[in-house]
Amino acid sequence: MPELPEVETVRRQLSRRIPGRMILRVEVHDPLCVAPADPEELRVLEGREVRRVARRGKHLLIHLDDGAALVVHLRMTGRLLWHAPGRADDADRFLRAVVALDDGSRLAFADQRRFGRLRVLPAGGDPEAFWRGRVGAEPLGAGFDNAALARALRGRSTPVKAALLNQALVAGVGNIYADEALFRARIHPLTDAGALGPRRVAALREAIVDVLEQGVATGGASIRDYADAEGARGGMQDVLRVHLREGEPCVRCGAVIRKLRVAQRGTYVCPACQRRGR
Repeated sequence: MPELPEVETVRRQLSRRIPGRMILRVEVHDPLCVAPADPEELRVLEGREVRRVARRGKHLLIHLDDGAALVVHLRMTGRLLWHAPGRADDADRFLRAVVALDDGSRLAFADQRRFGRLRVLPAGGDPEAFWRGRVGAEPLGAGFDNAALARALRGRSTPVKAALLNQALVAGVGNIYADEALFRARIHPLTDAGALGPRRVAALREAIVDVLEQGVATGGASIRDYADAEGARGGMQDVLRVHLREGEPCVRCGAVIRKLRVAQRGTYVCPACQRRGR
């Protein structure tokens, strides 16, 4: 599933391509990708100019000149590809929707598992109302300090990894980067989130920021389906220290990496570096 670094990579690429372009046509090939809305609701985008491309957590936002925005959530296998003028879209059998722009380029939304969604935030509404309760602190934002993470975790008896996966607490962190951050901070993923003291909260915050910044710098992790807006693979999968490394030696201490289940997700841990109760 694309996480913050993958979505941020796509955002940066589209920010160089589509601002200033007018949306000529929106084609919905699979109504499920806009559910529960009617595909006709996306017609309000036609004739509007793209102003900027933003991100909230794992969501892409394409802001338009009338104040509306197209929100793209890639979910598990979604991809948002920029196709240069003249390139055909039908090469991807998982194509779900197309946004045609006035220079002949197109945005192609493809999704094998069909969990991804497109929706319109209408002009004149309160955009923050949409995000409230859905998306928490932005870990690469200026406000994500030790106190912010401590507030998000305070009083929670759930495993710390489950808390990190809760998008209402920390935006954009998913399975890959939660494993990597906990490993760097030497925290066992089953540790109660609310039991972390100031020292470990600080270590975890630093690890979250570091691993997400590395993910962005490497273009994201292409483990299964992810490709960036230009169809290229990322490089983060080549430098993972613990995720997907079951049975391999820990890069820090040499102990054998183990796999367990936390919050119904496959979770990778070094039993020596990340001891429970430490």
